[in-house]
Amino acid sequence: MAYRATFAARLRGRQGLAGTFVKSADPAMIEVLGHSGLDFAILDAEHGAFDRGTIAAMMIAARAAQLPLLVRVPELAGHWIATALDAGAAGIVAPQVPDAEAAENLAKRMRYGPGGRGFTPSAAGADYGSRGIAGHLSRAGEETVLICQIEDEGAAARAAEIASVPGVDGLLVGPVDLAVSLGLTTPDAPEVERLSRDVMTAAQGAQKAAGLFLGQPGRGAEWAAQGATLFVLGTDQGYVLQGAKRALAEMRGAA
Repeated sequence: MAYRATFAARLRGRQGLAGTFVKSADPAMIEVLGHSGLDFAILDAEHGAFDRGTIAAMMIAARAAQLPLLVRVPELAGHWIATALDAGAAGIVAPQVPDAEAAENLAKRMRYGPGGRGFTPSAAGADYGSRGIAGHLSRAGEETVLICQIEDEGAAARAAEIASVPGVDGLLVGPVDLAVSLGLTTPDAPEVERLSRDVMTAAQGAQKAAGLFLGQPGRGAEWAAQGATLFVLGTDQGYVLQGAKRALAEMRGAA
């Protein structure tokens, strides 16, 4: 699938990419976002209601829209990774990765072979068998990425080790989780931003992509100057809520 390979190449090349989390289990949302100009979207299976069948349906919409769709898995177990990749995910976003050992296990689960994923050439992610075994084996790694989330102070301190693991393509800071882990309630607190900058530096040192959930999109250039290339801008639910509130406020103001 060329659109997935293009996304992976852009991510690994540390080009600027902007996407969003999708929490609504409705394939129509993926079609809508396909018209938005976003570079990617992430199914939030950690916090949203996504099972195997729903993930597969969302991936069908992603293929139709040619929108690279990653999955944030609810846990680091291998079966979730295999489910997402078999369905055609453009990559895995792994939450709360604590250290390099966990990252190594994740990278192994992304690959076929002993201790890794079970192989099937007939899955949607393999074009339903049309590639053949050799064809899919040669292309699978080019089309999928692994992004490790850094969400607590300990992981931030080990970010350089995590980024250096072969098979890890990028680091993504979760500022809200990072703030909560520090006993704070504001993701733009100075300590959170300091640790976030440290993660950007660590990823750059390993020549890997780095980014963050950007609650204030207007600060994108500021974070890009710190080395960020991967930006997650809000959620589908947030866009609906904000749009409804804004329209209501405008109507009432006009009245």
